[in-house]
Amino acid sequence: MALYEHTFLARQDISGQQAEALVEQYKTVLEENGGKVGKVENWGLRTATYRINKNRKAHYLHMNVDAPAAAVAEMERQMRINDDILRYLTIRVEEHNEEPSEMMKKGDRDDRRGGRDDRNSNRSAAPSSPKAEATKEKVDEAPASEEKSKDDGEE
Repeated sequence: MALYEHTFLARQDISGQQAEALVEQYKTVLEENGGKVGKVENWGLRTATYRINKNRKAHYLHMNVDAPAAAVAEMERQMRINDDILRYLTIRVEEHNEEPSEMMKKGDRDDRRGGRDDRNSNRSAAPSSPKAEATKEKVDEAPASEEKSKDDGEE
């Protein structure tokens, strides 16, 4: 049997329990046709990149599937009929990754936000270049030499 990753988007109007029920429904379709479902991830209600059938948000669900092509084709056929499914995508893979997907990694947003703050604080505390140091020294020396010449002129 072939290995697939299947992701689908369900309408924003349905509840989380109804979205899980859709997963169970399609899981049974696959199992009846000789396949099985491994890891299932509910990525939650997320804002879509663009409107899909007047929906700005969607429930994102992801499944690792080990099934024959006929079982996947039957599941996709039933998804086309179901009005609650906005989009779906099935990709054949060489092996399933059992770790949480990138969408499920918790610290993703905090790391990015922290990274921006760190960059700003590093900018002010960053060591200056040798060229900037040389310019800084010339500026510091200039007033001292002018004062010296004024002192020499007064004598």
